[in-house]
Amino acid sequence: MAQPGENLRINADRLWDSLMEMAKIGPGIAGGNNRQTLTDEDGEARALFKRWCEDAGMTVSVDEMGTMFARREGTDPDALPVYVGSHLDTQPTGGKYDGVLGVLGGLEIVRSLNDLGIRTKHPIVVTNWTNEEGTRFAPAMLASGVFAGLHERDWAYDRTDRDGKRFGDELQRIGWKGDEPVGQRKMKAFFELHIEQGPILEDEDIDIGVVTHGQGQKWLQVTITGRESHTGSTPMYKRRNAGLGMARVTELVHEVAMDYQPNAVGAVGHVEVYPNSRNIIPGKTVFTVDIRSPDKKILDMMDARIREGAAAICEALDVGHEIEQVGHFDPVTFDEGCVKAVRDAADRLGYSHRNIVSGAGHDACWINRVAPTAMVMCPCVDGLSHNEAEEIDPEWAQAGADVLFHAVVETAEIMP
Repeated sequence: MAQPGENLRINADRLWDSLMEMAKIGPGIAGGNNRQTLTDEDGEARALFKRWCEDAGMTVSVDEMGTMFARREGTDPDALPVYVGSHLDTQPTGGKYDGVLGVLGGLEIVRSLNDLGIRTKHPIVVTNWTNEEGTRFAPAMLASGVFAGLHERDWAYDRTDRDGKRFGDELQRIGWKGDEPVGQRKMKAFFELHIEQGPILEDEDIDIGVVTHGQGQKWLQVTITGRESHTGSTPMYKRRNAGLGMARVTELVHEVAMDYQPNAVGAVGHVEVYPNSRNIIPGKTVFTVDIRSPDKKILDMMDARIREGAAAICEALDVGHEIEQVGHFDPVTFDEGCVKAVRDAADRLGYSHRNIVSGAGHDACWINRVAPTAMVMCPCVDGLSHNEAEEIDPEWAQAGADVLFHAVVETAEIMP
């Protein structure tokens, strides 16, 4: 199999300029981005990405979940394509690189191949998956989950945001509901470049994370129901305080995660308190528990302990509770061949690297179920992500995209 030479690199300045140009769409309030899925800003970002892809000679298709596929033809029309990409949607207070680096890094591969006049046997398809973040419509990785057969399309269409707006309706509204049936595409392989979203690579001064596994994850939505009453005149022993129940479950989640170190994690994230008034004891709380582990048995034990503990806490406080699992995926082992392609690329290019377990969920975790998949990670400053202060060094972006370039092009096979 032909391999790209050691001298082949992406155009790092062009990649960085593209990242900065995309970041102008849906700016946050503190230097990052608020470009949540299926908003007008998401639609604007998609239009820019499509224009860039077409300018690079690719044809762009959109499936019924709004996922975008930009194809560069190979010399063999029957060869399975090599896919590469990530997502353009962000958290409400997101950074400029989470997901976006993987999409624009894929675009830069095609641009660089065009510059160098290189053809590949297999087509290369750059992908923007819809609703990876799951912040507006739960669960995360929604479109890739439908693609991989974990969710039904119509079930996904019926997901609602906090204002009651349906995913399917919003997809139609912004004009990015395609006609292509979801999941019919076959892939030779899928590669995803992403910032680490953790501190390991920066702390150890390592250029590249070769992702071998992904943590399993469960999102539990907990609803605790007590009784609203006056904070000043209700005796302590008469209170049915849903806020106190939430506080004790929050502490429980932390304790459970600490019992399964070093790799397990857990926290309460999204929180809603009703009626959210200064002088009313909360009568209802709704909050999410996020637990993760690379070991399925441990993940299941954490889940069971939290459910049992929450039940005991709520019984003691005389409050009701419900727990709904709103997101889940099992731990992931990425394809050995694709992982080797990433590792070999880092070696070939002279970048330092280490194996790493992804602590976050990614579209690659779902696509790994239907196609050989691997991920490339680059450092981010202080390991900070899902925060407007998220930052990476241009040289880190270049290293990650260089490794992605070699792994993808090696898999797509350069033609003489």
